[in-house]
Amino acid sequence: MSVSVQEADFDVGAEIAALTAGDPRAGAVASFVGLVRDVNDGAGVSEMALEHYPGMTEKALEAIVAEAKARWDIYAVRVIHRVGRLLPCDRIVFVAVSSAHRGEAFAACEFIMDYLKTRAPFWKREVTPAGARWVDARETDDDAAARWEK
Repeated sequence: MSVSVQEADFDVGAEIAALTAGDPRAGAVASFVGLVRDVNDGAGVSEMALEHYPGMTEKALEAIVAEAKARWDIYAVRVIHRVGRLLPCDRIVFVAVSSAHRGEAFAACEFIMDYLKTRAPFWKREVTPAGARWVDARETDDDAAARWEK
């Protein structure tokens, strides 16, 4: 398990290669890459700033990964979330999970992303033509995370 909160961009191929390096059990890797969009809630977005609480945010991400490992038979997990100033098309988040089979890798990857969106303490501020605004959590994200609680 590896969790990073960082300003620097990441190399998706290198992260996946590192995730599975030397593990012949891994028959599947599921991954997700989130990008900064240029439109949100009907307004153009020229940039985004992400803030976090160092230490607390990493612990929250580690708890989410630990819960995924308790639910599914997965081997390795890599989570990267960027903070700082980001522009449209920039990579913002990466989640990758390895397992013996695709079903568990897909489910665990989706679970981690859904919980990351609702339980990890990040604060987002977007710059739009009308000025800067803080971004609230989406109801659709809460709905997505709620399905794992059944």
